[in-house]
Amino acid sequence: MCGIVALILKEGQASPILHEALKRLEYRGYDSAGIATLYDGKIFVKKDAGKIDEIHARLNFDSIPGKVGVSHTRWSTHGAPTKENAHPHLDCKGNVAVVHNGVIENFLELKDELIERGHRFISRTDTEVVPHLVEEGLDAGLSLYDATVNALRRLKGSYALAIISTKETDKVVCARNESPLVLGLSDYGTFCASDIPAILPYTNKVIVLNNGEVALLEADKVTVKRISDGVTVSRDAKVIEWSIEQAEKQGYPHFMLKEIHEQSTSLRNALRLQEQYLDLIATFLDRSEKIFLLAAGTSHYACIAASYMFSKLARLAACPVISSEFIENYGDSVGIDTVILAVSQSGETYDTLKAVDYARMKAATILGITNVVGSTLTRVSRAYIVQQSGPEIGVAATKSYTAQLLVLAQIALKLAKIRGKLSQDEIDELKASLNRIPDVVENILETCEEKVKEIAIKYSKEKLFLFLGRGISTATALEGRLKLLEISYTPSLAYPAGESKHGPISVVEDGVPTIFICPNDETRKEILGNIMEMKSRGAKIISMCEEGDQKIKNLSDDVVEIPKQIHPILSPIPYIVPLQLLAYYIAVEKGLDPDKPRNLAKSVTVP
Repeated sequence: MCGIVALILKEGQASPILHEALKRLEYRGYDSAGIATLYDGKIFVKKDAGKIDEIHARLNFDSIPGKVGVSHTRWSTHGAPTKENAHPHLDCKGNVAVVHNGVIENFLELKDELIERGHRFISRTDTEVVPHLVEEGLDAGLSLYDATVNALRRLKGSYALAIISTKETDKVVCARNESPLVLGLSDYGTFCASDIPAILPYTNKVIVLNNGEVALLEADKVTVKRISDGVTVSRDAKVIEWSIEQAEKQGYPHFMLKEIHEQSTSLRNALRLQEQYLDLIATFLDRSEKIFLLAAGTSHYACIAASYMFSKLARLAACPVISSEFIENYGDSVGIDTVILAVSQSGETYDTLKAVDYARMKAATILGITNVVGSTLTRVSRAYIVQQSGPEIGVAATKSYTAQLLVLAQIALKLAKIRGKLSQDEIDELKASLNRIPDVVENILETCEEKVKEIAIKYSKEKLFLFLGRGISTATALEGRLKLLEISYTPSLAYPAGESKHGPISVVEDGVPTIFICPNDETRKEILGNIMEMKSRGAKIISMCEEGDQKIKNLSDDVVEIPKQIHPILSPIPYIVPLQLLAYYIAVEKGLDPDKPRNLAKSVTVP
């Protein structure tokens, strides 16, 4: 959740670049920000709680002198969001500055030891133990690198760290364990950051640090070593093809709307997966005795939809599980015959990686779907697929969700072919439907957006929404509810429509907007009955239905029609798009910023 950026330049001033880079990390969620630089043998720090622009208006980040610096956006885990708790943190003498993403599990023990030895603490954060540990190493005559490594070997927990010191003003030391960190190489300096978009304007050549690695940054080179034994690691830089424009709004008022409109492109990219990787993933799944589809948040709803796809197309049972519940619920049943298919947009989701590590220790086979090359999930998976969605800046997942669904659908189709559960004609029909999806989504965005906007304005002041679907559309109802809840803060319920009599129907009264997801599949007859039940109790019916479905339209107060060209098993992809737009426009109508929903962050990398 926290974001860090550090750099060392050959010439020029570091602080304006650090300031700009922090702005590109705002999507991660934060409550405070700060910058520290080295100049004339001293460390200069400016930090505070609040938004970056607000802090800059008060303190002027760009005025801090020096060619070397570290910076940070903080998401509170230890200590309230205050100036004292904001990063960077210093040692007693002001000779060491540290920024940190993660959680130091043994910080209280370390803090007590340091206080006994005379160290003074200013904040209530776990991070502040790190500069004091480095301070002790420097006082003992160690280099900044060696003092940092000694400190790292005492830490338990997760961290991405960047450290500078007045003792060596031409170096930055960075380290990573369980929290993401990338290095950037350019002709005018070197960088490290929590995420690639932060440094893209300055370089597209990056090295991804692995867990348990430390890097020494100098103006013209980086050196990477293992923390455990000091062995140098040789790793070539990767060239990132994302343009700067991909990480900007491109004329849209918000990143979320831009990314909703990018879905036809991201879906086309998701159809360009290499066949051998799909075959490999499908083969592992086919050979398993037990399959768990592991994810958190929006990705979990993609897994719910995938469980229907696997069952209906390949006749293969797969259990979708929320990552944070996996160990408690299914941990004792995991073994060598188990396959875990983990889905994470960032590849760094804490709960998912924790569950994956547990399963690995019990000899399960780990497979992954992610959007980030070089992420932890890609490195711990036996095989993985990168969904190729490009950077997603908006906190609420949109294009990453539909791309995940499309990747999972392709895996399901591969499984069906391997297992001989579909005829060639059926496979050909499904492939044709898959290939039509990007065009159908593009058509929905062109023809339905104004209608959805009208519905959003009509219902924006309502206090409660109910989302209902049957079969695979249950996943769409859940994800549609989540989008509305995340960015408009409107209380919402989502249920399988067959369960509506077991609770949800009790809250339905005159005027309650009830959204039905109604593709023309085998559940349509039952969903018609559910609509009539709710309508008879005064609900306002909003239906997502197939184009020309007159029975659904006659029962509905408002309708969004979806083109017919898509096979029902693929319906979660086009049917979620109007619900993404609905959530977006309700949030905007309420005067909220859909890109920065309160209390939420893009990448949940701490427990």
